[in-house]
Amino acid sequence: MQFFTKIISVIILAFLLSNNLYAQDERIIHWKSITEKVGEGVYKINFIGNIKTGWYAYTAKDTAEGISGFTIYNADSSITLNNFELATNGIIKSDKVFANKKLLLSFDSVSIFQTVKIVGKVPANIELLVNYEVADGESFFPESDTLKIATGEKSLATTSNRILIPTINLDKPLTECKTASSQSTENVKSKGLLSLFVLGFLGGLVALLTPCVFPMIPLTVSFFTKKSESKKAGVKNAFLYGFFIFLIYVLLSLPFHFLDKLNPEILNNISTNVYLNVAFFVIFIVFALSFFGFYEITLPASFTNKTDSKAGASNIMGIFFMALTLALVSFSCTGPILGSLLAGSLSADGGAMQLTVGMSGFGLALALPFALFALFPGMLKSLPKSGGWLTTVKVVLGFLELGLAFKFLSNADLVMHWGILKREIFIGIWIIIGVLLSLYLWGIFKFKHDSPLNKLSLNRIVIASMFTLFTLYLLPGVTNTKYANLSLISGFPPPLWYSIYASENECVLNLNCTHDYEEGLKMAKEQNKLILLDFTGYACVNCRRMEENVWSKAEEYKLLSEKYIIVSLYVDDKKLLPAENRFTYTTKEGTTREIRTVGEKWSVFETENFKQNSQPLYAIINAKEELVSHPSGYADKKGDYLQWLQCGAKYK
Repeated sequence: MQFFTKIISVIILAFLLSNNLYAQDERIIHWKSITEKVGEGVYKINFIGNIKTGWYAYTAKDTAEGISGFTIYNADSSITLNNFELATNGIIKSDKVFANKKLLLSFDSVSIFQTVKIVGKVPANIELLVNYEVADGESFFPESDTLKIATGEKSLATTSNRILIPTINLDKPLTECKTASSQSTENVKSKGLLSLFVLGFLGGLVALLTPCVFPMIPLTVSFFTKKSESKKAGVKNAFLYGFFIFLIYVLLSLPFHFLDKLNPEILNNISTNVYLNVAFFVIFIVFALSFFGFYEITLPASFTNKTDSKAGASNIMGIFFMALTLALVSFSCTGPILGSLLAGSLSADGGAMQLTVGMSGFGLALALPFALFALFPGMLKSLPKSGGWLTTVKVVLGFLELGLAFKFLSNADLVMHWGILKREIFIGIWIIIGVLLSLYLWGIFKFKHDSPLNKLSLNRIVIASMFTLFTLYLLPGVTNTKYANLSLISGFPPPLWYSIYASENECVLNLNCTHDYEEGLKMAKEQNKLILLDFTGYACVNCRRMEENVWSKAEEYKLLSEKYIIVSLYVDDKKLLPAENRFTYTTKEGTTREIRTVGEKWSVFETENFKQNSQPLYAIINAKEELVSHPSGYADKKGDYLQWLQCGAKYK
């Protein structure tokens, strides 16, 4: 299991590669295409690839060596691929990469013919993915390229491709509603940052109670107080040690600031990326099983040994490496908590700064005991002794990680519309986990590494009662009643409309809604209503909280039903747009964006018209596409959102 901890880095790197962050000139094969129309909706495409000097491509498939050769893939159901023809014969040569085995190789250039049939309206451009393997005699790796193919058909400008709405004026809305919408973005963000800091701090406190960290507190404090030249020096070194622990966890978040500047929407893309969410699901399951004692996950010993060899209390760098060693050796306990913090921060309503604040809270909580106990060493006597209770804490964390794992799977399920983890199924899984956790805490069963349990302590009884009550609270969530709305956990289960029970539509609370802007505009004109633009996300926790805790209130619901057309635009929807509706958009800043999925379209729509890329974001516009009042974000203050809706509803 030692290599397991490298998986996250590899997955994120693969995601970045899949989003074409590498420059085009780093590709081994550069492609161009020639398109010929051979029938109604039928096109013959000639792909011509120029191979980089010193490199070659594998022409033919070789299953024994894991070589697939040239393949062309299409994700659009309206396009059918027929009659693949490799026009390049290739040369049979010995390949050093595969122990001089004779393989069919292509040098200098390659030519492929592919016939495609397009059902329905033919777009001006289509996209096809070419996969193949390349090598230079030493290095070997697969390469792929997404090619935009011009069909030669005229691309007509359609209203469905509109992004920038010139009549939306953020500086001069039609009315001034001094309620939820008048909260400054900075105030809303600061509240969110404070919440994340507190959550990170609480996560750090939980990490302190794990078997990897708790026994280190008295040992480390004693080391500094006894090994230092004086008591003052010992206290100083312990404080320095705590500061370095804090600093290390803050530094871990810095790379994400680079990604955020590179593309402000990339962190949201990471948080809703299907492969990453499925990978996190698997990783958290593995972590949970580790907490149950089936195996131990550790960083490579060579890595921790190198840092440990440089540790010591004699100088500043030695103290730094002591702090780094603690961070590394405690990874098996802190890793899942940090993973939860990472996933929670890089969400539809999060970002790099949120991650830094959360990591700061985590690092501060982990560092404080070392500094405080060095300052007041007498308090060490009040610490409970290490024992079986630490194992119990670890097992409880394992059950919690198991529950969180299904949140990641749910994110992937929602954005891809798989329909495998509907709300009631999700809650049912949590109920099963809650029952097992409760039975464990009540001593009904135990794991093989647990100490004998002679009697239940008062603390264990209290905690067991809390989890039992929480499990009972979840039970109405699997029913088709008004009690199914579990407000305490809003945002964690799938939305209410994503249900195994029959629903009138896919609208929140069965309100009058659409998921398309142009359709919403048409409905507003026909019904003489205002439009409430709801920029949301399937993986957006605060969006679900607003819908289930605010929209569901009687007055808010009545107002939304009677006065507004709800246009819910999901910025993390991975569904491909129809081929004719995919296009390249040039932003106001002059950068180009490829609009291929529903989510990409609404994400750019939000940033271009409202200069924000966080969710939830609500904006009221009229049928003339004029902004009625300042947009509103997440409104947690009672009555603010209702006043904002009432104020906007007065104007048409």
